[in-house]
Amino acid sequence: MPQFSLNLNVDQGFNFRKDKNVPVGFVTSMSLNGKALTSDIKCKDPLNPTTDLTVFSVLSSAAWEIGVTDAIYFSGQISAPNRNRVAMLTYLDLANVEVKFKYNVYNYDPVAKTYYLCFHCGDTEMLGLLEKVGEKLTLSVADEASTEVQSPINYSFSLGIKPQQSAQTLTLATANQQNVVKQWGLTSA
Repeated sequence: MPQFSLNLNVDQGFNFRKDKNVPVGFVTSMSLNGKALTSDIKCKDPLNPTTDLTVFSVLSSAAWEIGVTDAIYFSGQISAPNRNRVAMLTYLDLANVEVKFKYNVYNYDPVAKTYYLCFHCGDTEMLGLLEKVGEKLTLSVADEASTEVQSPINYSFSLGIKPQQSAQTLTLATANQQNVVKQWGLTSA
């Protein structure tokens, strides 16, 4: 069964270098438990490195089994204020497990000699639910600051997101201009 799974370079996400051609990714916006989390990490846009992006998370990995009801998994780095908010959510019995998010994952095409979006949702806000395994939600955040990139202070976090009951689309690509649009989620009858 095909799947999308990519390890991403956190250092390149925080400190973009034009001469380093490694995959990077960002969660550009995130809302958990009905509350928007702040996009407060400044990065460069790999498609246009002179343009700044403000993101919720610099990703270290992104994965999806490509099934219409399969979860999307993100791991990455978040700011200290967002770490505190996410940590509090892990302590609560959440009645609202809705997730709204936008993300972009980039890879480098050595033939076209350019970065391209290899896994993304465009400008569409995706609607999901925190994945539950048994009684536990797949949401975690580190207690100690990361040492991979020391400034700004950042913390590792991860989550799994299942689709809500609505048909949504996202895009996968294997190279620049080689895209396929896939469905994520089913509309209930």
